[in-house]
Amino acid sequence: MNYDLSTEEQDLYDRVSDFADTVVAPAAYEYDTQRRLPMEIIAQMGEMGLFGLPFPTTYGGQGKDYFQLCLAVEALGRVDQSIGVTLEAGVGLGIMPIYRNGSPAQREKWLPDLIAGRALAGFGLTEARAGSDAGATETTAVLDGDEWVINGSKQFITNSGTPITRIVTITAVTGERVGRDGRTKPELSTIIVPNATPGFTVEPSYDKVGWHTSDTHPLTLENVRVPRENLLGDRGRGYANFLQTLDEGRVAFAALATGAAQGCLEEALRYAKERVVFGTTIGSNQHIAFTIAKMQARVHQARLAWHDAARKIVAGRPFKMEASIAKMVSGEAAMDNARDATQIFGGYGFLNQNAVARHYRDSKILEIGEGTTEVQLMIITRELGLAG
Repeated sequence: MNYDLSTEEQDLYDRVSDFADTVVAPAAYEYDTQRRLPMEIIAQMGEMGLFGLPFPTTYGGQGKDYFQLCLAVEALGRVDQSIGVTLEAGVGLGIMPIYRNGSPAQREKWLPDLIAGRALAGFGLTEARAGSDAGATETTAVLDGDEWVINGSKQFITNSGTPITRIVTITAVTGERVGRDGRTKPELSTIIVPNATPGFTVEPSYDKVGWHTSDTHPLTLENVRVPRENLLGDRGRGYANFLQTLDEGRVAFAALATGAAQGCLEEALRYAKERVVFGTTIGSNQHIAFTIAKMQARVHQARLAWHDAARKIVAGRPFKMEASIAKMVSGEAAMDNARDATQIFGGYGFLNQNAVARHYRDSKILEIGEGTTEVQLMIITRELGLAG
């Protein structure tokens, strides 16, 4: 496995990093305190082609690949995780299911604006009693003539209530099927729901510990009617479709976490070289130096892990276990680096205008979102043949 970036990949990373440093970082504290997604920054990201990176030029995309999307997510995550996850979720959870499973008509209708960044889409999977156990989904969709009638609710849905959100793809029980074991199981399907549909309510945003800029809402669906052709992919294939979506999403999520770990490392290293105590820089203290050395090691591990998984996606090779390893390793690296960076900054690290303070609040979700650390361990053990 070659972990070197090509000239094209390095140029992309440098370009997005420069945008992150000059545009995103200076505004991060203001938007964090206002708890709103800066749509002007999202518009600039659309103009840069970031939402279209892994999609063909046929739909207005950049014709690149999933690895390059992850590079962009990492570069943004260095300075603002909320902006990074807006791109990660917007592409991986919003656009990718339609690109992979949509009909020609659905692709033609929705992809151009989503890929250009003129619109955003969400993916409605999680419910109050159906998170890690997605098979417990209670939202239902019943055919009534040529329309699906949907009832239920969703939780923690990213990009679901922005001014440019057009659709949310939701999972719903559309019937029952008999499994190979002879037992009756819920038939799970995915359906596209436009945000302006009557009965579809985007509830007030959450009061979150971190990711204050990221748009996250609960959703309520009461007798929501959408055309029969809004079924995304084959009926009853919803479970398989969202598993593929989550597997790929974990790799981009790992890139986001790696960026956060890198950002904490950069801030701690800069401060350790500048801060003078008792006549010398704190970086000359062996404990501080060793702490930063461990932070560097964590970033290196996390980056190698997501690079490995993303390269396998691009090569069309199996990557499920590698995706879970990358998600777990990088999430822990981000949280550990945020904790260490905050400690190195001391009291200054406890001020919200400090980037490491925001990373400290933001990073905990990196061990929870897109599948908790415990879920990743379950997947890894299953891939090793150790558990059913």
